[in-house]
Amino acid sequence: MTEYDYWKIFARMPKKVTIGDITIRDGFQHEEKTISTAAKIFYAEEMILAGCREIELTNLGNPAGIPQFRDAEQVLAYFRGDRFKKNCGRRGIHPAEITFTAVTIREKAVDTAIELRKRGIGPDRILMMVSTDPEHHYANSGTTLSQYWKEVERCIKKAADAGIKMNGTVSTIWGSPITGATRLEDAVEFTKRFLELGAHDIEHADHDGSATPAQVYRYYSMILDAIPSPEVHLAHFHETKRIAPASVLAALQAGICRFEATLGGLGGQPTNFLDDCPVRGTGEYYYKDPRYVGLVTMEDLLVMIDEMGIEHGYDVDRVLWLGRQMERTIGRRLRSEAICNGRTAREGHPEFARPGLKKLIEKAGEQPGQLIPRDWAPEAVLPERLRPKT
Repeated sequence: MTEYDYWKIFARMPKKVTIGDITIRDGFQHEEKTISTAAKIFYAEEMILAGCREIELTNLGNPAGIPQFRDAEQVLAYFRGDRFKKNCGRRGIHPAEITFTAVTIREKAVDTAIELRKRGIGPDRILMMVSTDPEHHYANSGTTLSQYWKEVERCIKKAADAGIKMNGTVSTIWGSPITGATRLEDAVEFTKRFLELGAHDIEHADHDGSATPAQVYRYYSMILDAIPSPEVHLAHFHETKRIAPASVLAALQAGICRFEATLGGLGGQPTNFLDDCPVRGTGEYYYKDPRYVGLVTMEDLLVMIDEMGIEHGYDVDRVLWLGRQMERTIGRRLRSEAICNGRTAREGHPEFARPGLKKLIEKAGEQPGQLIPRDWAPEAVLPERLRPKT
């Protein structure tokens, strides 16, 4: 007989997960209008008060290329300040429990993070990224892979000396928007390289929505066979074909317990146009219409995880409210269905019950809750040709 217990079928599947919020960084980097510093601080703080404990705040790269983050220092400073600490204290939250991350693709940005750390406002964790496709890697970093690995080696050491954790991100695992198919084995090897050099954890990134659930399950099974420490691994899925939630489920089935998402599914490739002016970004967009790309949606992911009975630590209703506010901030309908349809109401919606049923039951002489005619057998008998083979 088939095993019906999901957690027995998928023995590695977690019953508790961590979901990081990357709206303020990855979400806003794709927007073609400037998001105010006040809005960035508001949403990051509210997500923390709603339960987030891993959050990306900004990108410390050159603001000439990514001007959305020219307020990086202001945002970081707020979350080291007294007002934030007081707001946390009122909710019984200890700021030390929260990991603040800034993206630092190149060494100069790492140096900036270290300097900010010395001033008491720097991030706890920074991020450097390699792509298994050399073309994609060059588009993001301007270096060869060999050159970049040497840079990573230097930066992990200097970051550790400053008390900053390094996240190593591996991209183009399931495919590249430039050269197409890639090898999963290369991504496993890159993961090992990062850890050998001293990275604290690894983000496994599907940056263009290439992943399919079957390949996601295969890859994360390979990863956990090679490096069987689930807390080291973080799943990052972009959404281009409405299949990212299925990829999340496949990652759960393989044993991954850390994920990240954005409110409204915002995000993607850094914008090349801001307000009324072209900017560098990372060049031309990889997609025909950049409005229809993004990340896995925080609101919908959280509802799915919650309704599966997996522990997550969030106030779901608060996050759904924030998702509705985000649509007002951005000025358009975003990609969450859950902010419209809400969570599944286990008590149902009695207000939609038709008033005539009770009278019809009485008139027919039936019992409340009766599902079949009283003179029928209590269980159906299948035709022999359709019965399970014993």
